[in-house]
Amino acid sequence: MKYSRILLKLSGEALMGGKGFGIDSNLIEKYSREIKNIHDEGIEIAVVIGGGNIYRGIEAEESGINRVQGDYMGMLATLINSMALQSHLEKLGCDTRLMSGFNIDQVCEPFIRRRAIRHLEKRRIVIFGAGLGKPYFTTDSTASLRAIEIEANIVLKGTRVDGVYSADPEKDKNAVKFDELSFSEAYEKNLNIMDMTAFTLCKENSLPIIVFDMNKPGNLSNLIKGKKIGTLIY
Repeated sequence: MKYSRILLKLSGEALMGGKGFGIDSNLIEKYSREIKNIHDEGIEIAVVIGGGNIYRGIEAEESGINRVQGDYMGMLATLINSMALQSHLEKLGCDTRLMSGFNIDQVCEPFIRRRAIRHLEKRRIVIFGAGLGKPYFTTDSTASLRAIEIEANIVLKGTRVDGVYSADPEKDKNAVKFDELSFSEAYEKNLNIMDMTAFTLCKENSLPIIVFDMNKPGNLSNLIKGKKIGTLIY
């Protein structure tokens, strides 16, 4: 296998599937099976999920909610998604741990770096919920920082498109897909891969990112085996 420990970043919006809001149970079950497949191959897996299918903190001010309050509401949305994923994974027989950026003792553990690494070593799938526990940070930043902290080999960003394009492929039919990009090239081309905090963390710590289509069956497993799928940023 090309990678032994990964951090998988999933968008909250992707969990909606064909629905306009909430969680598509068929889709989250499909994601859970994809994760279980690579876990069965011996890969150590950590997961971060966004909360945009339920609430987007960055848009809170438009509805008259204070930005800080809105960001905390967004963190709670990520916990809802994390608990849903945990439930589906455990239904498939996976051993999991949910760790939170702030304390909610009844449903998850607080994030402690050494404990998270120990869970991974014990073959538990670790899900990081509630972001970093602080406002003004996205789940992309959470994914990058947690990946660095647990010494992951790579961040795999699962989306609904098959890589990074020169423009939005859903809006521009002339958009060109990139197979590989350096961090510098991605920055110079102003490509919207992650927010700048997350992107800079990966760049400064030489942590590669692969953006790929999570909705295509087998993509995650093939990536782990070293097949060229999506876009590699290094």
